[in-house]
Amino acid sequence: MDFFNKTRNHVAAQGVGVAQGALELAIAYVKKRKAFGTSLAYLQGVQFKLAEMATRIEAARGLYWRAAYSVDKGKPDHALISMAKWFGGETGVYVTNEALQLHGGYGYIAEYDIQRFYRDAKIVEIYEGSKEVEKAVIAAELLKKVF
Repeated sequence: MDFFNKTRNHVAAQGVGVAQGALELAIAYVKKRKAFGTSLAYLQGVQFKLAEMATRIEAARGLYWRAAYSVDKGKPDHALISMAKWFGGETGVYVTNEALQLHGGYGYIAEYDIQRFYRDAKIVEIYEGSKEVEKAVIAAELLKKVF
């Protein structure tokens, strides 16, 4: 667990970093892309997607910072670390998926980096413990405190 306490938090940070990069690509794209006679950035539905993406990123970032703090203090919180890894990976996938959607068909073209970001995000959910493993660790820690 000592090994995973360190590496899982790095993976959580990777998920957040990929998500942040995808959000930045999406913002740049919707500012320049025109549809319905205006920039996509002026459409409220697009604005709502960006707001949700940014909020999830900040939530995931706060979670992995708290988890890293527990490790730095020499009192690793296994549940918190697993929460950060699971939510960081899930956030990376969610945000890159939304960013790809905002790019439309261009999202799948190799000329646009967003397609690579999606692949980079998906692996975060898998390695260093799948999301199911993370949930098992969280539950075990919660139940340990109950019984």
